[in-house]
Amino acid sequence: MIPALGVASTCMTVKLVVLYTRPDDSDAFDRHYFGTHMPLVARIPGLQRAETARFVAAADAGEQTYYRSAELYFADPGALEAAFGSEEGKATAADYQSIAPPGSRMFVAVLDD
Repeated sequence: MIPALGVASTCMTVKLVVLYTRPDDSDAFDRHYFGTHMPLVARIPGLQRAETARFVAAADAGEQTYYRSAELYFADPGALEAAFGSEEGKATAADYQSIAPPGSRMFVAVLDD
């Protein structure tokens, strides 16, 4: 699920940023997201912090492409790769595949010091 990151895994905090497009049924999506998906996320080994948010407006007056975001923080790229190689990470990734509306995206970011 998470490709090899191609960055050294020394002391650089990374985060997985997930952007969900607008689902057909936002109430059903949110029920599953908070009732099933986020409890799976909470069990991922090495996860330092998870944040989630729902977009309410596009500040630049453009199209509001995304509905919800999640940011999952890990100590370094190696911790992220190990997390999603674990059974808990694989279960979370499989659930993402089942609930993510078309056009949803995931990015890995290295935090600036």
